Amino acid sequence: MYNKALRSKKRVILCEDGTNTLFSEEFSEPYHSTKDGALHESLEKHVKPALAIKKEFNSVTILDLCFGLGYNTFTTLYYIKKNRLNIKIHILSPEFDKELIESLKDFAYPKEFDELKEIIYQVSQNFYYEDEQFKIDVLLGDARESIPKIKDKIDIVYQDAFSPRRNPLLWTKEFFADIVSISKKDVILTTYSTASATRLGLYENGFIIYIHYGDKTRYSTIASIEKLNHFEYIDMELKKVRNPTAKSFRDIDFI
Repeated sequence: MYNKALRSKKRVILCEDGTNTLFSEEFSEPYHSTKDGALHESLEKHVKPALAIKKEFNSVTILDLCFGLGYNTFTTLYYIKKNRLNIKIHILSPEFDKELIESLKDFAYPKEFDELKEIIYQVSQNFYYEDEQFKIDVLLGDARESIPKIKDKIDIVYQDAFSPRRNPLLWTKEFFADIVSISKKDVILTTYSTASATRLGLYENGFIIYIHYGDKTRYSTIASIEKLNHFEYIDMELKKVRNPTAKSFRDIDFI
């Protein structure tokens, strides 16, 4: 499924929002939507909707899948600092590309991350950072092996792995079950994926599915175990009737 020989083969590409991302030869796709932009996509599809739902919380634990270039993690910190939010954040983020993490100290991030340079450096060197407000743990290794070992209960999941077509093992019904097993009952999951297989895999694990419309981005998915207000509900039972051949991804199909 994975090709270590290609893992180091990446090239920088420019997104339409002016931020840089990488193109992975191993997965044959970029780390971010070049149309929506690396920073803009992180803000609109993950950080803003998730933190809006959890805005009354004093502390939040986030599962960021997977770390990659760290945009979701660093955008979370940037957004909290910019808006002076009084909330403590603990981010746990699996990543199997150690060399990528080590290279991030030299990556050309947007100016919005200038205040985070020391944090980025510490993460790239130690795979860890902690201060009075923020804690970041990069969990080196396969996410499917790392997640069942997590002891913290998760409030927010940024489901942002390479696409279901390119990296199906991080989008199966069984993988989502592992996520549920370490999550709180009011967990929120955000993802760019709107694929039927993704939504069915989440739905079959007890999630309620919603459409999210970000500012100047393509629509995305928000899922929650508990009912949410202010988001457009998707009737998955009706979807199943209208598309009876649709099915979730299963481990047995890819392992």
